[in-house]
Amino acid sequence: MTHKNLLPARGDLAAAHLKGRVQADRFAEPVDMQVSACVTAIRRDPRDDGAMETQTLFGEVFAVLEEKDGWAWGFSRHDGYVGFVDMAALSAPVTPPTHRVSALRTYLFSEPDLKSATHGLLSMNAKIAAGETRGRFVSANGRGWVFDGHLVPLDHAAPDFVAVAERFLGAPYQWGGKESLGLDCSGLVQTSLEAAGIAVLRDTSMQEGEFAERFTVIDADAPLQRGDIVFWAGHVGIMLDAARILHANAHFMETVIEPLSETTRRAVGHDSPVTSVIRISG
Repeated sequence: MTHKNLLPARGDLAAAHLKGRVQADRFAEPVDMQVSACVTAIRRDPRDDGAMETQTLFGEVFAVLEEKDGWAWGFSRHDGYVGFVDMAALSAPVTPPTHRVSALRTYLFSEPDLKSATHGLLSMNAKIAAGETRGRFVSANGRGWVFDGHLVPLDHAAPDFVAVAERFLGAPYQWGGKESLGLDCSGLVQTSLEAAGIAVLRDTSMQEGEFAERFTVIDADAPLQRGDIVFWAGHVGIMLDAARILHANAHFMETVIEPLSETTRRAVGHDSPVTSVIRISG
């Protein structure tokens, strides 16, 4: 069964590829547009204060099914997430990316000069169509300049996704976030795995089902190891070793390392025992 946040269908409108599978008043072919803002929210409702479900990063593609009152409704080509995006954050045509940001965040400069004005911060996994190189800077999608030491080829895979995740230690907790300025538990998992060349879905419930199909489910009482993913209802974390877990969480309102036993004790106190443990490798 497709998760509702991955189904681009409403009673009045659905994506053309769903014709015959869902009921809707009309069906539309998606129009691909590229995220030209440094980062933008995918919201539940078409309002500036609408709840942020997730984020889409610079250079990613958003498939637009409807444009109305300055808002686009559609889905992310990156992970399929459905929602509303501010049209001001999108542009066309789409330029295929060649690189992605490997730093936690890096400035998008107006000129190939570290003293120039900046357009904002690009977060890890932002997608870049690398153009002209001037000194230590690379033109990014024709919209600014990025320090070349903070870029890697699009197909580059970090060797240890746990080490990537550790770089987010202390990052504030933000529901729907997936960057070092604010992220949630599943955002941390998705972001760090993407940096290691492993594309996964966005939300905890999506990830738990997907991981059970793609990776190895282990017994919750078995000895744990670095890189094991522990799921609770609505929460997920990454094991650093047999005893400690790294997770973005609302208890501390930041990304922390703590004994798994403490996390589990709190969760059980809220009637939320461990639901599964997944081993990504080995």
